[in-house]
Amino acid sequence: MSDQQHWPAILPYGAEGGIAAESDALVNVTADGVALYVLWSEVQEALSVWNAERSAIGQLLSRLTINAADAVPQAMQDESFDRASEFGEPEGIRSPGTALLLGNTLEDYDKAGRFSWRFLRDSTAEQVRAVTNYALAADNKLTNGLILKRLFDPAIEHNEFNHNCYGLWTGTDGLTPPPHLGRVFESNHTHYLVSGNDSIDPGDLESAIEHVTEHGYGVEATSRLLAFMPPALADTVACFRAGIETNSVVAHHDYIPSAGAPAYLQPDNIVGEVAPKEINGLKIDGSYGPLWIVRSQYIPSGYFAVVATDGANSDNNVVSVRQHVNTAYQGLRSIPGKTPGYPIQESFWARAIGVGTRHRGAACVMQIKASGNYATPTIAI
Repeated sequence: MSDQQHWPAILPYGAEGGIAAESDALVNVTADGVALYVLWSEVQEALSVWNAERSAIGQLLSRLTINAADAVPQAMQDESFDRASEFGEPEGIRSPGTALLLGNTLEDYDKAGRFSWRFLRDSTAEQVRAVTNYALAADNKLTNGLILKRLFDPAIEHNEFNHNCYGLWTGTDGLTPPPHLGRVFESNHTHYLVSGNDSIDPGDLESAIEHVTEHGYGVEATSRLLAFMPPALADTVACFRAGIETNSVVAHHDYIPSAGAPAYLQPDNIVGEVAPKEINGLKIDGSYGPLWIVRSQYIPSGYFAVVATDGANSDNNVVSVRQHVNTAYQGLRSIPGKTPGYPIQESFWARAIGVGTRHRGAACVMQIKASGNYATPTIAI
């Protein structure tokens, strides 16, 4: 009976995901002469860079926290001074009474890399590095997938303290958005919309913009309205022209290419500021009114999101990304296996992460379809 026939009985749990085969029991270098400790150093350096760089979309949508829940005001508001009188005392300022306790989930995720001694004996350094590259890609998918899933999913989750971890305003959870500048909202107010048509039109963008700005988001000088959408929708939006109908809806604005767009002919003069070529490293296609259009393959087909962002990791961003309170458990961690490992050399990657919505009114998502209720898209994590 061959060695391989004995393996199912002796392999460790989790080995069904794959073990790289080939190397020597006492090996400490790869076949092309690179010491294994050098590879580990490279892995650690790569992880440091990877943890410092977050996905540009995720940064603009989120902020980092270690809190299981945050009490956050759900409308942007300010105070006003009173006219002073000779004997009267002024009215006191207190914290906003519209704060809502918003929970953040936290789960542990991990993955392993395993190499047989024969694999390490005959492999090149690039083959060993490839496993780390896959792990980094999987971590990127996890982190950004959780952020997007929280944005597009209205379902309430619960964390280990049984805090409610909400999505955007749904109109079905018994909570009503607080009034803003005299605007009172109905109890069924939702930020999960259906377009009512099979293709996107200017009214869809304008409705999503209003749903965000009417709560006070995206109107300050430090804030910016972004529309994240898949390429097919972005191509359609690029055809919108003021006064021209699309799906029987008249556009109120012209689509204007950004400063980074290819050269184009413009029959009329452009009045006003042109959108920059990028934001936080993301290419901007153009603008529609106050909205900057960002196309991305990350966004589910047939959906788009209008989001107010104050920049990377701002407290005013829509989603909270929760890390463990212990700094040693924050970010993507690389954990060596037993040293020396025989017959299998192992390494592990782990991340503790969770998400929750911080500002329920700071974004609006829309599904492009003719009728029916909003359906949550599938987002891989």
